Amino acid sequence: MPPSDSPGIRVGLAGFGPAGSFFHAPLIAATPGLRLTAVVTRDPARAERVRAEHPGADVVPAADDLWDRCDLVVIATPNRTHVPLATEALKAGLPVVVDKPLAGAAAEARDLVRLARDRGLMLTVFQNRRWDGDFLTLRRLLPELGEVHRFESRFERWRPLAKGGWRESGGPEEIGGTLYDLGSHLVDQALRLFGPVSQVYAETDVRRAGVRNDDDAFVALTHRSGTRSHLWMSAVAANLGPRFRVLGSRASYVKWGLDPQEERLRAGERPDAADFGPGRSSGAGTGWGAEASGGWGTLGVEGDARPVPTEPGAYQRFYEGVVACLRDGAPPPVEPDDAAEAIAVLEAAALSAARGQVVTLPDREE
Repeated sequence: MPPSDSPGIRVGLAGFGPAGSFFHAPLIAATPGLRLTAVVTRDPARAERVRAEHPGADVVPAADDLWDRCDLVVIATPNRTHVPLATEALKAGLPVVVDKPLAGAAAEARDLVRLARDRGLMLTVFQNRRWDGDFLTLRRLLPELGEVHRFESRFERWRPLAKGGWRESGGPEEIGGTLYDLGSHLVDQALRLFGPVSQVYAETDVRRAGVRNDDDAFVALTHRSGTRSHLWMSAVAANLGPRFRVLGSRASYVKWGLDPQEERLRAGERPDAADFGPGRSSGAGTGWGAEASGGWGTLGVEGDARPVPTEPGAYQRFYEGVVACLRDGAPPPVEPDDAAEAIAVLEAAALSAARGQVVTLPDREE
């Protein structure tokens, strides 16, 4: 890595679709210690966006054009390319950030983890929803809930008309669909909250014409801790359910609506902008990642629940963690073993849906 007084860690970004342009590039640009130096895209319109929004970055046609231009590779390409591109980057001696999902199969994910470990290189996965404000709030509130019996979590949308593209029409080989897309976040959050899983049951469906990948899914997890997680992900929910409903032995936490950070990033805003400085009031919903009081969840029991301020979301912490890992030897912001564990659960969910059966997972120590 460059010395601490250098202009920054040079970052090469493979892919400038929605993940690369709305999430990775703005967050990289907003993170002290990082410098976006090259972006891979062959699309002329996207190339023009790169030049307009990130004038210091070269536009290159292929991922292997990055190896000599960067100190860190970020992979935000279609899901089926994550494993081969990450493998190439690691073999080129470069640390890697991979957008979720890390892989389509747990064995592939574990092979990547071993390769990174053998080479002494950082491998981490962009599980940005660990820094959603509602998730941070729930983690803080867990002691007040008592023993959590059931964790309900949803990422639902109403998109009755398919938009096309590889996620919807590319087929299973693309590792698209809601299970691996939205489910990557939901499963990761459930594992972080309640630990490893012993059994998985899932239902997946294709509801819309012209779509080949699942666009409606449900996953039930039995955690070894005794908690049951019920996870919904859908593109065809005409009436959205609560983002979280968490039922404990002493209280519940119920939260509606999505964290505002994705909407703000898609609108072209960044967490380092002057309007989102640290002095802004989070209670008014004006600071970066902050939510207005009308969106707060409630904590309590039937007939006696109170609003709880939502913690400000903080996607910027992911890339701050990348810098700390590369500069100071801190742990990566997302351990790759965690990502591999989540892929094992998603793989079991896909198998369960195909067979219509509960799938039992081995102890992760086995």
